[in-house]
Amino acid sequence: MLTIRKSQDRGYADHGWLQSFHSFSFAGYHDPAHMGFGNLRVINEDRIAPGTGFGTHGHRDMEIISYVLSGELAHKDSMGNVKAIPPGDVQRMSAGTGVMHSEFNHAAGQTTHFLQIWIEPNVRGIAPGYEQKAFADAEKRGALRLVASPDGAAGSVKIHADARLYSGLFQGADAVSVPLQPGRKTYVHLVRGALAVNGQALSGGDAALIEDETALSLADGNDAEVLVFDLAG
Repeated sequence: MLTIRKSQDRGYADHGWLQSFHSFSFAGYHDPAHMGFGNLRVINEDRIAPGTGFGTHGHRDMEIISYVLSGELAHKDSMGNVKAIPPGDVQRMSAGTGVMHSEFNHAAGQTTHFLQIWIEPNVRGIAPGYEQKAFADAEKRGALRLVASPDGAAGSVKIHADARLYSGLFQGADAVSVPLQPGRKTYVHLVRGALAVNGQALSGGDAALIEDETALSLADGNDAEVLVFDLAG
């Protein structure tokens, strides 16, 4: 079964300094039909105005991934990490027993556009942790590049969750087909462009929620950037 959720059906909040689309219930947006998918809990598409950002705040027992699309995200946390996250980098923060952090856009005249992703951990009460790695576009073209996994396979960032995250870039004749494991869920989030997912047309911001299918096929891309989540059922 494949269900399409259109970009315009997501929740939306405009805070002036922050514009955010919510794929699942978050903060002031609550939809009992969209509380998460498998162990994927949050995908927020955020745009932070220049010179603004999220002040210091806390998280606990959550795997948090930041995926920057344009601009740059400045990260500072209670573990002592002070990092800049550019496009192409994937940042993983394991909140564990508790972490405080802030995220800012210090660039003048440039909006920071990024995805904030939360995945429920399969172990709680661990020491907080941080990891950040760069993934070249060449590794993603016409392919699904593993960028986050429970075991850090293929140089991916390591998450404490039964989930794997892949990133891909598709244009024209680029195509991929991969088998899907029984009993698991697959969530496809089209970051930008256009792409056919199992023959169904998606546009930027759309998602495909997949259960009880044997394969995933991606084709007919037009400037497409896509995230594919392999999730616990």
